[in-house]
Amino acid sequence: MDRDTWRHRLGQARGGEEGSAIIEFIFLGVLMLVPLIYLVMTLGRVQAGSYAVTTAAREAGRAFVTAQSGQDAAARAQAASEVAFVDQGFGGSGTMEIVCSTSPCLTPEARIETTARVIVPLPLIPGFARDVVPLEIPLTASHLSTVDRFRGSP
Repeated sequence: MDRDTWRHRLGQARGGEEGSAIIEFIFLGVLMLVPLIYLVMTLGRVQAGSYAVTTAAREAGRAFVTAQSGQDAAARAQAASEVAFVDQGFGGSGTMEIVCSTSPCLTPEARIETTARVIVPLPLIPGFARDVVPLEIPLTASHLSTVDRFRGSP
């Protein structure tokens, strides 16, 4: 048999499947791409939360120990932490806790521990599902700051 006869017979054996490979490729591509995109979105949101609590704890500690008086130190720390939370998209959902090693807090060489917390909800999950299954990731970061040794007493 010559070459044209073989091509004709192969064409008949395939039948009506010409052009369906592209549809299968697109279907499988979308099927694999959607979970990958969701994973990247989730990891990005968790990373943003992690950066928010780390920055909030560090900046709150710095703001606290550099305050001029003990009355405005806590307010400065809360404001600094709120800026860090808002910067990463967690405004109003982050909390800050401040613990002093001495009383008053701004005594020279006193240690100030600031702890920031935020709960990161997983993206694209409806509220009714969150009530049944906990679909949130709690993140916490602590920072230990020391009041300057040569600071005058408050």
